[in-house]
Amino acid sequence: MRKLVAGSAALVLMAGLAPPAVAEPAPKADLDVLFVGAHPDDEASTLSTIGQLGLKAGVVTVTRGEGGGNAVGPEEGPALGLIREAEERKAVGRAGITDVFNFDKADFYYTVSSPLTEQAWGHQRTLEQLVRVIRQTRPEIVLTMDPAPSPGNHGNHQYAARLAFEAYTAAADPAKFREAGRAWPVAKLFTTGLDGERTTGPDCVANFTPADPADRVWGVWAGATGPGGKTWAQIEREAQREYASQGWADRPDAPTDPAKIACDYFTLAASRVPYRVENRGAAGILDGAVPMGPTLSATADRYRVTAGERVTIDVDSSAPGEVTLSAPEGWTVAGRTVTVPADAKPGKARIRATVGSDSTEALVEVVPPVVATQEQLPQVAQYDDWARQAGFPDRAGEVLPVLTVPSGGTRDIAVTVRNESPVPQRGTVSLELPAGFAGGQAQPYPELAPGATHRVTFPVRNTDTGLAPGKDYTYRLHTSPGGATTAALEIVPATAIPRAASAPAVDGAAGEGEYPGATLDVSARWEGDDCESAADCSGTATLSWHDDTLYALVDVTDDVAGTKLATADCKRHWRTDAVELAIDPRGRSENTSSTYKLAVLPATADGGPCAFRDADNAQGPAPGVRVAAKVREGGYTVEAAIPMEQLPGAVDPAALGLNVLVYDSDTQDKTGQTRIGWSTWGGVQGDPYRWGRATVDGYTPPPGRPVEPPAPKLPLEALASVDSPQSLEQSIRLGLPPGAAPAARSIRVRDGWLYAAERGTAYVFAPSGRHVLQVKPGRTKLPAGPVLVGFANTRGGTAAASG
Repeated sequence: MRKLVAGSAALVLMAGLAPPAVAEPAPKADLDVLFVGAHPDDEASTLSTIGQLGLKAGVVTVTRGEGGGNAVGPEEGPALGLIREAEERKAVGRAGITDVFNFDKADFYYTVSSPLTEQAWGHQRTLEQLVRVIRQTRPEIVLTMDPAPSPGNHGNHQYAARLAFEAYTAAADPAKFREAGRAWPVAKLFTTGLDGERTTGPDCVANFTPADPADRVWGVWAGATGPGGKTWAQIEREAQREYASQGWADRPDAPTDPAKIACDYFTLAASRVPYRVENRGAAGILDGAVPMGPTLSATADRYRVTAGERVTIDVDSSAPGEVTLSAPEGWTVAGRTVTVPADAKPGKARIRATVGSDSTEALVEVVPPVVATQEQLPQVAQYDDWARQAGFPDRAGEVLPVLTVPSGGTRDIAVTVRNESPVPQRGTVSLELPAGFAGGQAQPYPELAPGATHRVTFPVRNTDTGLAPGKDYTYRLHTSPGGATTAALEIVPATAIPRAASAPAVDGAAGEGEYPGATLDVSARWEGDDCESAADCSGTATLSWHDDTLYALVDVTDDVAGTKLATADCKRHWRTDAVELAIDPRGRSENTSSTYKLAVLPATADGGPCAFRDADNAQGPAPGVRVAAKVREGGYTVEAAIPMEQLPGAVDPAALGLNVLVYDSDTQDKTGQTRIGWSTWGGVQGDPYRWGRATVDGYTPPPGRPVEPPAPKLPLEALASVDSPQSLEQSIRLGLPPGAAPAARSIRVRDGWLYAAERGTAYVFAPSGRHVLQVKPGRTKLPAGPVLVGFANTRGGTAAASG
């Protein structure tokens, strides 16, 4: 049964008949390619490829980016969501895309945490929305982002990608989300980007080197000629300039020299159809999927194997013919059984399955008999668990285990030893630490049965305080019997915050005895352009405490002032010159929702400074905070007093997490160019574990102060698709409910009345403006003139109509 469009469904209802139990896609909604992202502009770097494919494509955008900045006006929240949706539709239209599906989730603030994103969006309903869109639009190829918590990777991006991975499986399963339509098997799933070395020019299609040789990567050169004689690189750049609210309007022209034009890269995550890695370019991406050929997939009965073990390959094929397997050199094949050689080196391996002229591959990973793994960060451990449970075990372990050590300090490093072999094992584990670190002497582990684990703790000390922060110091973990894995340590700066003899006067200057501690250098770049000189951007900071208040004085050298925002616009500080003080009370936060982050703008259009909490436990105004600033030729000084009772939890005076960050803008267009600070890594504003460490000398929290932080106050206001004229017009054109929601009992507009069969809320756009009407079954009078109507019933179902 075809899905009934709004008008005909309304006629069915008026006749007293029930709508179809399961909606099927209208032919107009049928797609070949679907990109799944978190925000408007996430698809921006793929538009040259999508345009070249020349197929019917669409974009899923889980949020409208209401939590981002606005370089074109004061709008925020849903009003900004309308702007960003319009920008996205214009941008993707340059690549021939007309369908953008919004899920109406909140873009609450920048975070690198996928678990926090899941908390804000919810899992089952959001996954159901994506499954519904896939089943309604029936794409053969799904493109998405990196699901891993790689350093700096936005948590919203991670979670949108994880939803795409899960939807690849769920959309094909008729037992999953029965109310979301008839099952649809996507042929191929790709992630964007390449982890490895790349080149530019036409040869970039084949001339690249993945960091992991087992990765299946395709490159598509953006130098091919598109409409109007422009290269696709030029078309993509023009599209990117449409995202003006994000400060992209002035992006430089794309290169015209073919040798300088790059490739887009796509890594295959899953496939149900044949493919050939040697088939390069866009044709390789489409191979077997568009047009869709026979199904062919191969999986191993287990993913992790040790040298000498056997693994069975299961092949699912709709094509006639015998299945033959081929394995790496030295491996043996007998029917569907593959034996790993006794001298196989650890690493991923591809086993090819061929039926006639079609082929696919199964992945396995050879591991040592006993594997030692450094303690993982919580979000990395959560990701690895997700990858295995979701059926993508090859994605687990792709993030290097990393832990931080304070400069000159000590930490305990927990190491888990696991027996991966089919026989009991016992032996020792040791750390081969890099220069500048001490510890890691061999320790025994008891006899472990197959699959069993044991935990060992190593005290590790940084012995060289001259080691530079901002980089990984990799090392090896050794086990006997023979095996080695890799992990890394990172240095973060450390300081002591002394007590001031008397409370500093918050006046933008350092009075005698107010800041007796060390001066922190906050001049290291962590994102954006390099500082041209110390005069362009550099800074220092000093801190102290008195009574129950933390004081900070930050002096910034800056030769060009950025935009002066209105005091009422004191938020999203990265748009102009600002100082950010980041505090993790107990030094153990997984994400910033349990921290305190204060942004101070040294000057506003109204004259004085302003302060605002951003991306933390309670984003918004900063109660009790006092700030002062002195702006001078070539720089400024800001001073802040933060009541420690306002921090989310009692301070651990021996383990405070601390960072001082400076945002530098040299323009008047509400865009920043450079970010510098004390503890500096890409994305560090969202990574509390990479903030510096401080002791608060002599401080004891008042009795009774809660240790654990309160639940975070996430700003979750978002625009609904039923309240967006752009989304409503698309919904009517495609005959699909707005917002990827279940279908409400359809509505219709006739002779100035809205006819509805159930109770709900109508969002009406008329010449007289926007109107919100409460609707009961029957008819409701509408404003005069042509109208566009979005409708949401009391159960979350939606519909759209016009007239």
